[in-house]
Amino acid sequence: MFKIIYMLFVCGLSSHVFANPQFQTGDIIFHISKSQQSLVIQQVTHSPYSHMGMIVNKNGQTWVLEAIQPVQYTALNKWIARGVKGHYVVKRMQSALNVSQKQKLVKNAEQYLGRPYDIYFEWSNRAIYCSEIIWKAYDQALGIQLAPLQHLKQFDLKQSSVQKLMKQRYGQNIPLSETVIAPKAIYDSKHLQEVFRN
Repeated sequence: MFKIIYMLFVCGLSSHVFANPQFQTGDIIFHISKSQQSLVIQQVTHSPYSHMGMIVNKNGQTWVLEAIQPVQYTALNKWIARGVKGHYVVKRMQSALNVSQKQKLVKNAEQYLGRPYDIYFEWSNRAIYCSEIIWKAYDQALGIQLAPLQHLKQFDLKQSSVQKLMKQRYGQNIPLSETVIAPKAIYDSKHLQEVFRN
């Protein structure tokens, strides 16, 4: 009887999120989003990974702080389930972050909680997108620039699907000189090392 009760208890816990000891606060997690704009992001950056967030271990649970609509905390298991085929990659700073650095990083990123998702990929803080919040948090809190910033005109904008989306959002005034940071740039960062792949 005890074994049955124990198994029911363990199964009940499976639907909740608990701290994952192999992931650390400040780790950066990438996956292939199922959103409508995911394919366009993949095409313009030549990278399969179109969405990312920052892992935060908080109150005994593991979360992903991410810029969606709006910027929010998402339980790790739910975040993973939103990606294509549950595939994800986790990267970490090559130089380990100490407790104080992790606290500063989270505090800085949390200032954007509740902000709308930026469909125009502007560099202002009025709205914010996934790679922007990570880059700014590391830069502002720790003085670490994970990757060089780019301009929209540096991406591959030739494909018809890309042109169509840009026309829908910008009309004839495409901001080619807008400062941008793409998930691929952070994924390729020389400061990061891969620690997990599923």
